Amino acid sequence: MSAFLKMTKVAARSGAALVCMVAAVGCGSSRHSHMVDEESPRRLLAEGERPAPAARPEASPEPSRPAEKAFGARYATPAQCEVAARRLLATSRDEAWAALKSCVERTHFTLLNALLSDAWAEELRVRPDAAQVIAQVVAQRGGSVEGELPLLHARKVPIFGLSAAIEQPDIYKGRYLLLRAQVADVRSEGDKPTVWLVEQGLGSVASEQPVGYSTQKDSVSVRSGTLGGDVGLLGRSNLGGQIASSERELSSSTVRRFDNVSDETGREALGRLRKADPFFAPGKDFVVLARFDGLRVTSGGEEDDEDAPRLPVLTIVGYYAPHPLIVY
Repeated sequence: MSAFLKMTKVAARSGAALVCMVAAVGCGSSRHSHMVDEESPRRLLAEGERPAPAARPEASPEPSRPAEKAFGARYATPAQCEVAARRLLATSRDEAWAALKSCVERTHFTLLNALLSDAWAEELRVRPDAAQVIAQVVAQRGGSVEGELPLLHARKVPIFGLSAAIEQPDIYKGRYLLLRAQVADVRSEGDKPTVWLVEQGLGSVASEQPVGYSTQKDSVSVRSGTLGGDVGLLGRSNLGGQIASSERELSSSTVRRFDNVSDETGREALGRLRKADPFFAPGKDFVVLARFDGLRVTSGGEEDDEDAPRLPVLTIVGYYAPHPLIVY
């Protein structure tokens, strides 16, 4: 009788377990219940990721790095940001370059010498956007292109000026040019607009600006008296009157200041844009990075005429508004 009862209890437990399996309802604790995405393993494998081994559920994930664009926002100064980005070179050159670009974009980065140092020399040589980063730093330093090009050439950075390209077009064709220019006119040739660029040189004008307090002193003196004597045919006579004089003293403290002024160099160029850009507007100075496509004969000239006037033609890669203050 007892054996029969045991068999009955075992059958009851088996039936209950079968009901649980058919109903797909957890019969134990509910804290492990979750939805399973059948596509997740395929997506992870397609992206080259591996699911975590089941034998190590206690392993904690690696801390994620900050987003590339947010890297620069973590630091108070450009110098701190550049040092932190340089440290990443030891682990990942891609992450280090992305961090440096964030420093340039998110801080007022003017450390051109740090950018041209040996630490970043390889990145400047192989990165396709290295020239744009350099142009942006030059603009943030004030846009003194003529003053910055010697620093680039001392480090063998292949970015050149417009004057050199005009003098030797065959040598510089296809190379990067950096110039400070204004947009004089915009015209459309087919789907791509063409801008008329007028190169600008950067100079300075000196002026005296008062500072502190100034003092002013005014004084007036009056002298009076009489004069008697022989005045010729009129005989003796007495003359009287007074003389007044005034003095003014003015003192002030001034400081000598210099204002940056851009002026035309006499060189012009035609720039090609991929599409119309309303921010690349006339009347403002820009630091322009472009590829030199050669010289083109202007209207009214013949290609076979060596003396015909020619204009340099550029493909604009990027442009940046220069900062009003110059960094020396």
